[in-house]
Amino acid sequence: MAQEIVTGCVEHIIYQNEENGYTVLELATEGDTVTVTGNLGRISEGESLRCTGRYITHPVYGEQFKVESFEITEPEDLLAVERYLGSGAIKGIGPALAARIVGKFGEDTLRVVDEEPELLVQVRGISAEGARSIAAQVAEKRELRQAMMYLQQYGISLAMSVKIYDKYGSEVYSVLQVNPYRLADDIEGIGFKIADDIAQRTGFAPDSDFRIKSGIYYTLLSAVDAGHVYLPEDVLLREAARNLGFEDMDLSDRLTELVIDKKIVIRERDGRDVVYAAPYYYMEMGVARKLADLDIRYDVDEAEIDRILDSMVESGDFEADEDQRSAVITAVGNGVTVITGGPGTGKTTTINALIRVFEENGLKIQLAAPTGRAAKRMTEATGRAASTIHRLLEFAGAPDDRRESAVRFARNESEPLDGDVIIIDEMSMVDIFLMNALIKAVPVGARLIMVGDADQLPSVGPGNVLKDLLESGRVPAVRLKRIFRQDEAGDIVLYAHRILDGEKIDPDRQSRDFIFVKREDYGRIVGSTITLVRDKLPSYVHAGPYDIQVLTPMRKGALGVTHLNEVLQEALNPPSPGKREHLFPQGIFREGDKVMQVKNNYQIEWVVRGRNSLPVDAGTGIFNGDIGRIRSMNLFSEEMTVVFDEGKEVTYPFKETEDLELAYAVTVHKAQGSEYPAVVIPLLTGPRPLMNRNLIYTAVTRARKCVCVVGSTQTFLSMAENDEEQRRYSGLAQCIREVPEWE
Repeated sequence: MAQEIVTGCVEHIIYQNEENGYTVLELATEGDTVTVTGNLGRISEGESLRCTGRYITHPVYGEQFKVESFEITEPEDLLAVERYLGSGAIKGIGPALAARIVGKFGEDTLRVVDEEPELLVQVRGISAEGARSIAAQVAEKRELRQAMMYLQQYGISLAMSVKIYDKYGSEVYSVLQVNPYRLADDIEGIGFKIADDIAQRTGFAPDSDFRIKSGIYYTLLSAVDAGHVYLPEDVLLREAARNLGFEDMDLSDRLTELVIDKKIVIRERDGRDVVYAAPYYYMEMGVARKLADLDIRYDVDEAEIDRILDSMVESGDFEADEDQRSAVITAVGNGVTVITGGPGTGKTTTINALIRVFEENGLKIQLAAPTGRAAKRMTEATGRAASTIHRLLEFAGAPDDRRESAVRFARNESEPLDGDVIIIDEMSMVDIFLMNALIKAVPVGARLIMVGDADQLPSVGPGNVLKDLLESGRVPAVRLKRIFRQDEAGDIVLYAHRILDGEKIDPDRQSRDFIFVKREDYGRIVGSTITLVRDKLPSYVHAGPYDIQVLTPMRKGALGVTHLNEVLQEALNPPSPGKREHLFPQGIFREGDKVMQVKNNYQIEWVVRGRNSLPVDAGTGIFNGDIGRIRSMNLFSEEMTVVFDEGKEVTYPFKETEDLELAYAVTVHKAQGSEYPAVVIPLLTGPRPLMNRNLIYTAVTRARKCVCVVGSTQTFLSMAENDEEQRRYSGLAQCIREVPEWE
């Protein structure tokens, strides 16, 4: 379809997103009014536009003109000039004053406003101060438009241009001419690749120092996104050279420059030089030093503890297990304690015993977990209020952008938590960033007790915190090993421990809660997965289809997240006339869909509504792994409302949904810390480094009532036998051992 051009005056702005510039407006053209949509920046009513694009037919709102590019033009006649000035585009000028200005200066009006605004004092109603204000506004609009035109010639989108101009103002020209790679450091949403593309358009040499240093740092941050805290120097240089297109170039000299710039830190780990992005090195060292400060020894009255535990045994709330007793005594006697164990080993019972002991001694206890779901389970298991770690720390948003470096918590070194005992569950989910924020807020003299399953997959975010704490040998730790009520535990718990211990599992054995559905081709595996989720399991586990979770090791392929979500969406939430839907870059979203936030968004606002839809709670932040349902879509304003766990309601502009994905199927990693009535695990083949014991153990332990493995039993058994874990570079254990104050 050929492009068309429409010109006219902005008569009415229906909707405008201040952050990304997406706008819906009515454009008055010759003899007609056209609804125009697109990224139009900070356009104002009364301005004249020349738009290039195409007419489309919206399923609800009819014909619209979708803008692909545009330019602001001068008003064509005095009436248009008067309409523009009186539109509110310039604060302080209304329709009546606009008429007097045009009456005074006539055809020369725009030149006077633009070049000699001091002459406006000749118009009744405009003071010298008012003229200066008008002059400043006109200059700002002129600078913004010029900057937009300048940036767009380098292929920068309008939405990104607005961000760049807001950051640099009139300095934008020198930034792009001197070092466009600053954009990657300073502006959320612009990474090295976008900055590199801009730099090439501006004529930067491929071997410029700015490009090479930015490429090295980009490679390091990409490793952080993959879960690493550092990279070995040789690995970093090799990967950076490949990213830059210089396979044979020695980049080691640039590391020295980055050290001088304080962007990286080079240290020795396991006998080799490694490179940290500076913030992550200081996070690891900060955590290690604070742990040493917290690790205070307390006198323990073991007789008193025995009395309390014996009373719990008599009431049936505790079993006389030596490991659990040791865990309680260790946690009471130390400022920092780690308690780890697999499913069914009594971690929750131990937490309840600790609560009882500390409460009888008059200590204030605070409970938290990394996610809302985990915190809810902790509340149900203990009968005490538990919160997310973010809420415990009084998350205060990210004022500058969505990067973790900009995140703020009200609870920190200056305003520590006021609990005497802080108990954190599901510690395997805690990354180095969250651990750093948490430990800053724990006052010296309080006990920090961290509980989790160290055999699960590591956190989605960077680091390997729980395993590093155990590996350090410095942090007091107890491992719970006994499976309680083994005859009542069911095959989920029994098989999970057999997987962990490398013991054989018989897939032909009949089981009520661990079921193998043998299939040997992709089509039948997918079909059986749909049947289980939609038809068979809901009544079996007394839950809805949306509560049952499909878990898969991979993202791509016939049994990957992307394809499974497409077929499950069609089966569980098919299109219908009563459901609005929209095609996004990541696929179709439809009212009623189950979706997941796949990246931390620290700025997005949420509200919880009570009776009569009145707000009862509000805050900011939706985090990686949060699952919700699409409640409604507004196809005209291009927004959709998603309701997450705990009733958090979030409105997403369509242009800001890039961090949402369908969640009928999710990767095992994304499901970490969650628990579902039943899980379905489709398996056939996959890369050996990914298909390992650690992953299948984590998948199996997500189920509360039933596990269904659909596909190849041989693949399942091979995963259970494969104890090779993917290497994650983290240095917290060594940092802890390096703290000289720790004795």
